[in-house]
Amino acid sequence: MKQKHSVTIEELGITISTGSIARLANGAVTISKGETTLFVSATAAEELRSPDQDFFPLTVDYREKFAAAGRFPGSYFRREGKPSDKEILTSRLCDRPLRPLFPEGFLNEVQVIGLLLSADQINDSDVLMVNGASAALSAPTSLGTVRLRASASVASPGSSSSTRPTNSSTSPTWTSSTSAMRAT
Repeated sequence: MKQKHSVTIEELGITISTGSIARLANGAVTISKGETTLFVSATAAEELRSPDQDFFPLTVDYREKFAAAGRFPGSYFRREGKPSDKEILTSRLCDRPLRPLFPEGFLNEVQVIGLLLSADQINDSDVLMVNGASAALSAPTSLGTVRLRASASVASPGSSSSTRPTNSSTSPTWTSSTSAMRAT
């Protein structure tokens, strides 16, 4: 049985917890900020698919279900359907900073799956996805060679800049990532 751990970063209002969901995954975390909660799991293959493989198969999939906003699909469209543009861009936004963190020569298949559990209209989930994926990949049962990566959203409303903007900000938001430390 895995132990449950929870870390709260007071300055940012982010809580990361692990050990309660997806215990068979290599790494799984639940990350939340305000009323926005995201579940991120990371799994890695034990061996290569084929001996002549020469690329790194990293799959990042982010999904926002209708139930996260308190709605359920009805009428003609009863299923969720294909990913929206925001889901695709958030997956790419997460894939881009994670790919260089793996050691050179590591070619095992890795899947990072993010699922939005609940959403408020204030906090955006893209930064939580990058931070949750980094935490899931650097979990002790996961890939110990992956360095931690932190992500922050930066916006400049008017003449000042803010590192924690909300969806009510009127200016565009950029996400930047920096390498923080090596997980041990």
